[in-house]
Amino acid sequence: MDKMTAALPALISFVISGGLGLFLVPYLTKKKMDQTEREEGVASHLKKKGTPTMGGLMFLGGTFVTCLFYMFKYPRICPVLFLTLGFGAIGFYDDYLKVIKKRSDGLFPRQKLIGQFGVTAVFLLLLLLTKTPLTLRVPFADGKMWDIGWLAVPLAFIAVIGTVNGVNFTDGLDGLSTTVTLLVAGFFGIAAILTGTPIVPVISAVIGGLLAFLMFNAYPAKIFMGDTGSLALGGFVAGVAYLLQMPLFILIVGLIYLAEVLSVMIQVGYFKLTHGKRIFRMAPLHHHFELGGMSETQVVARFG
Repeated sequence: MDKMTAALPALISFVISGGLGLFLVPYLTKKKMDQTEREEGVASHLKKKGTPTMGGLMFLGGTFVTCLFYMFKYPRICPVLFLTLGFGAIGFYDDYLKVIKKRSDGLFPRQKLIGQFGVTAVFLLLLLLTKTPLTLRVPFADGKMWDIGWLAVPLAFIAVIGTVNGVNFTDGLDGLSTTVTLLVAGFFGIAAILTGTPIVPVISAVIGGLLAFLMFNAYPAKIFMGDTGSLALGGFVAGVAYLLQMPLFILIVGLIYLAEVLSVMIQVGYFKLTHGKRIFRMAPLHHHFELGGMSETQVVARFG
């Protein structure tokens, strides 16, 4: 795709997502579909109570409709779109249980993990059907490919589910997950153009959708993406990386995701080992910096 053609899906998705936002924000606010802020969380976040969640429906809707125009000409966007929407569906059901059914924890961890494994398994099947190899591009190795044989399958489950949960942990401040993922999507978009991989429409559509969502999600947010959006974005990042044979690059361009999920793992592990001591003021990592004196907007600007 040339530059003008690559920009068109972003424009279409931006318009659709923005239009959905104009409807969704007042509707979800009226229906009181707001995210509950934890009493033990950051005190300044208690004022966010009443802000509607499930805003991920905005950019998911824009992305899906846009990709309908391109999927027959560019069928390799279908695995990425499936992984994005599949994880978005898991997140939507989780939000539904929390917001509408008032089950504070949403899906039980086992239920969520089963769903994530199932969606990832179908994604790998789609890679097989589209003849996408699981060989890996090695960062900083001048295009060198690494074939790890059957280990590529378990690695794919780890990479996909790890990325999804990393993005989920990153979604905790107004505009944070949105801006970080915009940068990651931009990197993979350039990589897709340079390598000639025909998945630019779905990347462009997500970028357009996120730009529209950011107008509503930048501080002070009028709507949160919820698990509907954060799990979907994790699926998108992992899906694009695998179609480009670049999952190892997530560790570099998605460093914020990695830092966020590692901070939670370290905090929980250390807490259990020491019977109550903590390394970070609060996990995920962005809350550690907030409690250290940074404003929410400062953390978002420096992480993004």
